[in-house]
Amino acid sequence: MFQIQGAFTETGDTMIMSRNRMGFWLAVLTAGLTAISFSIGIFGTPLNSYPYPYLAPFIPVDFAWLIPAFILMPVFVALTASIHHITPNERKIFSQIALSFAIICATVLMADFFIQLTVVLPSTLKGETAGLSLFTEYNPHGVFVGLEALGYLMMSTSFLSLAPIFNEGRLQKSIRGLFVASFVLAVSSLVGLSLAGYDIVYFELIIISVNWTVLIVSGILLGVLFRRATKS
Repeated sequence: MFQIQGAFTETGDTMIMSRNRMGFWLAVLTAGLTAISFSIGIFGTPLNSYPYPYLAPFIPVDFAWLIPAFILMPVFVALTASIHHITPNERKIFSQIALSFAIICATVLMADFFIQLTVVLPSTLKGETAGLSLFTEYNPHGVFVGLEALGYLMMSTSFLSLAPIFNEGRLQKSIRGLFVASFVLAVSSLVGLSLAGYDIVYFELIIISVNWTVLIVSGILLGVLFRRATKS
């Protein structure tokens, strides 16, 4: 995957090393931001917490996880773009598709998170809760949960699109297996829960847990991969 064709020049070598260093730090940042979001998120208030006036004691913990999760989205897109740049030409179609789905994922989730931070949070603190139930993260049937499920489903599809790129060596195959497994879990849970008649919130909780785990583990593995490429 990380083979560069053609003759090397001093300038070319420097550009390749800089690109691999950027990929390394993006992978590390992805794993770190995801771990922070995960750590903060598990202390949040359970969904279905009504009425809103009684939610104030849980703020800002309930919304704090949204900040690193929001920053994570452009970092995830940049990491996917870095992978696209070092992918051989014969497999760039897969990385291009993955980058497209990553952009869709980031657009949906950033808009979703931004609404929570700039609309729902101040409205809740000021007691302006009229008409807010459809948009708040506390509503298991609200817009937030639906968009979050959609966004992370797009992320799983991006993972699947990246999988064919990693086919050389144990480390790359581990990354490929991780990406494929995450997509299979996402789709199977969506289908299974839908057939069983469960609310979308159960799928949202599953897919966000799966994808965050994948981002942490794959971020570490990709960091190792980029580090090896830089040294070689």
